[in-house]
Amino acid sequence: MTLSPSEKLRSIVKTYDVRGLVGNTLTEDMVEALAAGFVDEINGAGADVVVGHDMRDSSVGFTAAFARGARARGANVVNLGLCSTDETYFASGSWSAPAAMFTASHNPAAYNGIKFSRAGAQGISLDTGLAAIRDRAIVYLDTGMTSVPTPGTYREIDVIADYASYLRSLVDLALIRPLTIVVDAGNGMGGLTVPAVLGTAAGLAELPLTIIPMYFELDGTFPNHEANPLEPKNLIDLQKAVVEHGADLGLAFDGDADRCFVVDETGAAVTPSAVAAIVALREIARAKAEDARADIHVIHNLITSKIVPETIRAAGAIPVRTRVGHSLIKDEMKRTGAVFGGEHSAHYYFRNFWGADNGMLAAMHVLAEFGHQSLSLSEFSAEFMPYALSGEINSTVADVVASTARVRSAFEGRASFDLMDGLTVTGATAGDEPFWWFSVRPSNTEPLLRLNVEAAEPHTMAAIRDEVLALIRA
Repeated sequence: MTLSPSEKLRSIVKTYDVRGLVGNTLTEDMVEALAAGFVDEINGAGADVVVGHDMRDSSVGFTAAFARGARARGANVVNLGLCSTDETYFASGSWSAPAAMFTASHNPAAYNGIKFSRAGAQGISLDTGLAAIRDRAIVYLDTGMTSVPTPGTYREIDVIADYASYLRSLVDLALIRPLTIVVDAGNGMGGLTVPAVLGTAAGLAELPLTIIPMYFELDGTFPNHEANPLEPKNLIDLQKAVVEHGADLGLAFDGDADRCFVVDETGAAVTPSAVAAIVALREIARAKAEDARADIHVIHNLITSKIVPETIRAAGAIPVRTRVGHSLIKDEMKRTGAVFGGEHSAHYYFRNFWGADNGMLAAMHVLAEFGHQSLSLSEFSAEFMPYALSGEINSTVADVVASTARVRSAFEGRASFDLMDGLTVTGATAGDEPFWWFSVRPSNTEPLLRLNVEAAEPHTMAAIRDEVLALIRA
């Protein structure tokens, strides 16, 4: 069945962003219509609207199409050119301007997409404006573009030097011990931002860091591996290189460089939950130094490790448990005034970065905390990884509801249930019996169930994991 342009557009507008196959479900005509709908939705006529793009081959053409649509509806387009997603958040936040970033993040080369923000780097989801942008764009696709009497202007600005300076002002790395770091940019935008922020490419002072670059060449075909460090296979090159070079640690960025993953000197992954706990401690301490009597909130989603809320409470702050979701967590950051938020997917959100996520900033916090002590990273991070985690396991199922019901029925009488964002099952343990819990969440777009298990002991985690997977896949 052949879909009309408006049907294709409807199919690529996801919960938190736009993502589709280049030239098929995502075309320049659609981008032009989406840009016009975006400007109308945010009342952007006469105001600046920021746009940036990653290194994918289609991104330059899509950015030009966006500029045409936005200017037709009266917006003054400020093109950042090649940049990371968090550079667009920086521009949106520091200039109080809405923004659009062209990227498909970690998805393969055949894809591209758009991440929209309101002024101040506030996320836009289906529930908070993305559906309205989609519907306005469909009208423009069906009836043709209409221009306002005074079209908007266009200019180009490179913000990387200001972006790098701002991050350096938030985390001082000048006095840490010398560290050797292997960085895998995955041919993504980390190849641009790492030399600027951690090196001297933006004209900043040299830091006590020796950077060993891997795949820093910007290449949207991803010739070495997918720029998705959440998949263990994409960390293998980095893990080998860290050991071969005798490095202190390794960092891996995804395609648009808004997520960062960490490996220790042995090549073992440091979990995103451990990173979240480490950064939370630093952000709580900073907030206490500013106001010792203030209530300090830190957000974590429901599938981060138990160590994250434990660390937050032990530091005298208030953990806020949320559903999984990028724009949702940005909204919660704003609602609660949280100083920091961490997700299992290695998205890290900062109040002093307008509530937006920034993988580079999280990496800098880890370098600062680790670099001010003498332990190896494996020794240092062990405190923040005391429990056994399964990682996220996806299962394609014929009936999501029936599979979930089987799981719940099997654990009746030996666990408690929480229906926030799927089903969370917590073992009704007693005395010294090791704790366990798991989460089963449906995908928003596919017939998938996502399983995450954590337990005090590896054998308990493995037993629960295998039992639940058998129920899901029965």
